[in-house]
Amino acid sequence: MGAREDHREGRFEEEIGVKERQKTKKPPLYRVFLLNDDYTTMDFVVHILENIFQKSPVEATRIMLHVHKNGKGLAGVYTRDIAETKIAEVHGLARKSNFPLQCTMEKE
Repeated sequence: MGAREDHREGRFEEEIGVKERQKTKKPPLYRVFLLNDDYTTMDFVVHILENIFQKSPVEATRIMLHVHKNGKGLAGVYTRDIAETKIAEVHGLARKSNFPLQCTMEKE
């Protein structure tokens, strides 16, 4: 490229308004917790953790026992929309199965 072409290229960038790339903010994350109750079976909680939160059987069992012993346990961390959807899925499946299982979410 000649000097003239380089000059034109720079001028073209000015004309079209080339801007520096701006960093985008990461969306806030929310922790989704399962809450213990006296009626929902342990097997159902494990089922929820495996099927809605994609936990392995071992991890689902560990989380379920934590919920049972401590009153609440972390099921996962998600963006707001995903957290809300997972909570709605849990509540829907629980109601359909006649369990009072509850979920909450807290901003990280």
